[in-house]
Amino acid sequence: MDETLAEAAERTISHLSGLRFSKGHGTGNDFVLIADPQGMHSISSEQVAELCDRHRGIGGDGLIRAVPSRLLDEGRQLLAEHPDAEWFMDYRNGDGSLSEMCGNGVRVFVHFLIAEGLADIPPGGSLTIGTRGGVKTIVRTADGYAVDMGPWEFIFPGEAAARAMDSLVSADGLEVPRPALSVSMGNPHTVVALAELSELEGTRLFTAPHVDPTPPNGTNVEFVVPAEPLVHEGVGTVTMRVHERGVGETQSCGTGACAAAVAIRHWAGQGAPDAWQVKVPGGVVGVKFFTVADGHEHVELSGPATIVASGTLS
Repeated sequence: MDETLAEAAERTISHLSGLRFSKGHGTGNDFVLIADPQGMHSISSEQVAELCDRHRGIGGDGLIRAVPSRLLDEGRQLLAEHPDAEWFMDYRNGDGSLSEMCGNGVRVFVHFLIAEGLADIPPGGSLTIGTRGGVKTIVRTADGYAVDMGPWEFIFPGEAAARAMDSLVSADGLEVPRPALSVSMGNPHTVVALAELSELEGTRLFTAPHVDPTPPNGTNVEFVVPAEPLVHEGVGTVTMRVHERGVGETQSCGTGACAAAVAIRHWAGQGAPDAWQVKVPGGVVGVKFFTVADGHEHVELSGPATIVASGTLS
């Protein structure tokens, strides 16, 4: 008799029996975390999907494996220019697909390294890590972590400059397609501005929004409502929901919060602030723009990180 999907799932996870794991989140964006200091655990996309399943697995928006950079091809390439990037954040979406990186996941990853005794970062200290989206530097703050997410860029810069929009987005619950702006934070995002919180609440994200044109590697889609007033005491505020590719709607998305701030600041025009707070279903994250020595503008993401449980797969 053919095995059922449930039996296949249990068989897939059973191959990882005895593997230690933790569960953590950053403003509700949650992850299964695996420490692999010897590079011994090859976790397939099917196993990732089963571990992240919220009914038959541990549950999570993605899986993060902590592995020394020298043990991965992508990590070794980064080490050539950044020898201090000892640890690599091997990140998979909840469906098992590879992802460049995750802003909330970076904070949780570093918090996990500290909890596992794999890194020691005093308050105010920093750690450099490798990701598929490049090297990231994380500073431990009094209430969490701040991450230099690197430079941002428009995915379709010509359209962004000429029309301040580059695509149309359709979603269940929105009567007509909405103009959007596509931003790369090392991974792709498409940002839609809505006028009212009621519109945001009424947008149904059970299925992926349709983006036309879609960036080459797919895209995450953020729906954002600017506060009224937009800026208070030099800080801009927006409220956001997000549909992440390969996952669905999540409680928070760090790179998405950065992309949302990029787009809203661009639409607001000259005089828009460099400091933002982004309200997501899972909490609030901070976004700050700053210029580095080479003249490029970088984005800093700040917020909390929490480890909620640890265990061993049976």
